[in-house]
Amino acid sequence: MSNTLEKLSAVLEERKGADPESSYVAKLYHKGLDAILKKIGEEATETVMAAKDGDPEKIIYEVADLWFHTLVLLKQQNLEPQQVLDELERRFGLSGLEEKARRKEQ
Repeated sequence: MSNTLEKLSAVLEERKGADPESSYVAKLYHKGLDAILKKIGEEATETVMAAKDGDPEKIIYEVADLWFHTLVLLKQQNLEPQQVLDELERRFGLSGLEEKARRKEQ
């Protein structure tokens, strides 16, 4: 896992116990799953809009927001970014069609 993901994951874990008035992430955790999912939906929509605009800087900014809020979700669910990276590694070298067919079999 990249050093940036490791550091961010550690900070997000720390924020679970922080005062919601002192931290944006702690406030999201305090509001619960629905609030986190709403933010992910908002960021996904903003990412789509940035891509439609074709502005590379906006795309990068919005994808960073989307990834960040997705990481908040992972930590809220007691999951680690490494688990997602492991899944991506497992899929590496498989065609998308093959991966989709495997999921249907399960």
